Amino acid sequence: MIRSVVGSLVVWSAVVVLGLYAVINSYYLLVHAVSLVELRRNVKERAVNPTHERFESAHLPGIAIIIPAFNEAQTIADNVRSSLDQSYPNTSVVVVNDGSTDDTLEVLRSTFDLSLVDESPPWDLDCEPVRGIFRSESVPNLLVVDKENGGKSDALNAGIWLTNQELFCSVDADSLIDKDGLWHAVIPFLTDPTRMKASGGSVRVANACSFDGSQVTDVRVSGEWLVGLQEVEYLRAFYSGRLGLSRLGSLLVISGTFGLFRTESIRKIGGYSRSTVTEDLDLVVRLHRHMIDTDTPYRISFVPEPVVWTQVPRTRRDLSKQRRRWYRGVLETASRHRDMIGNPRYGTVGTLAIPLYLLSEGIGPLVETYGYAIVPLAFVFGLVDFAFFATFLLLIVGIGIVLTFFSLVSEVWGYQRYHEPGHIARLMGYAVLEYLGYRQWKALVAFRGLIEFLRDRSAWGVIERRPFEERSPK
Repeated sequence: MIRSVVGSLVVWSAVVVLGLYAVINSYYLLVHAVSLVELRRNVKERAVNPTHERFESAHLPGIAIIIPAFNEAQTIADNVRSSLDQSYPNTSVVVVNDGSTDDTLEVLRSTFDLSLVDESPPWDLDCEPVRGIFRSESVPNLLVVDKENGGKSDALNAGIWLTNQELFCSVDADSLIDKDGLWHAVIPFLTDPTRMKASGGSVRVANACSFDGSQVTDVRVSGEWLVGLQEVEYLRAFYSGRLGLSRLGSLLVISGTFGLFRTESIRKIGGYSRSTVTEDLDLVVRLHRHMIDTDTPYRISFVPEPVVWTQVPRTRRDLSKQRRRWYRGVLETASRHRDMIGNPRYGTVGTLAIPLYLLSEGIGPLVETYGYAIVPLAFVFGLVDFAFFATFLLLIVGIGIVLTFFSLVSEVWGYQRYHEPGHIARLMGYAVLEYLGYRQWKALVAFRGLIEFLRDRSAWGVIERRPFEERSPK
């Protein structure tokens, strides 16, 4: 009797796992299909309408590039150089040194010839105390703010309330912006200046690339398996995931590594929250909420062109810290905005975007981990047949590999940043390797993130930085 009841529970739980992943993968397939339509339109537009000739104007909106920096001495100089080296004409750069304990401020002072400004901020800033403001003697559009440590959100808020630019771009200090990056990101604001409130760009992995100063000159796939697997993830997340969600009006995340926002709109919602570990996700959800609550027509878009290159973790320890933080952020944001989930007042954002995001990114990894244990066990003991087991593998592994291959095809067809067949073949190999241990490891990391969330742990987790080494193309 007990054995029969246990067997029934195992079978029914396996069926639930299969059903949930059928829903999740149907969602992924829809998003990827929509992204294909959007990618085709984007490629055609770029072929007909070159970016720069179309929008040359003396009335372009000003953009402040805000760079929060905490212990970023290894990368900050190259990061600022790439921000200053933008082809977009109307920019300023604001670096916020968030109480660094390394040589970040000293590197900035010596590299850019900074001088302390003998004046206080023009008004009280909603951030930790400012210790000093510096201007560059050699670069007139560079401002450096030195403040007490308050976290990334606190540093970004200092920059947002100090700038007088119409738009601001948040950029991580371990990243390099393509020379034309701002041009790509600003296009939605130029084509729909009234409604557009935010746009996000693609983030690409810089670890194995070649550099000339602050610009990427040769794109290569890393031979380090952990870095290479993340390259595949980034391609899938940006070229297919966010492109499709943008088309559906359901974009919830603009990466904190690179995002362009209307300054006044972000000020109205109070800037970045200082009590969250994923400030980028929280900000966009709050922006959706505010616009809908105030009945304000708005748009939040994704720009698929590669615009910023970032360093990704090179060790499992660092990657685990990053992914646990991301996972806690998903649960945290869903909890804070739970009244939006399923609420028709918030349109597709409340009824589709947030529920499906929570299902795929929050519940999905937990269900998947359980499925890895329960479905093979049920098959071994004869509780489910081979067809059921094969369907499970198809949903978890087969469709995932197909979607990843789709993202690689999108990159090769649409943007062609990888030129060598060997690099493309290596990416395809990583797409398969991802499901042979790596994905299962990430699911276990999500479980650890759940435990940290339940324990109300809010640690950010420091990740090792390395300088951007100049390499000659091979």
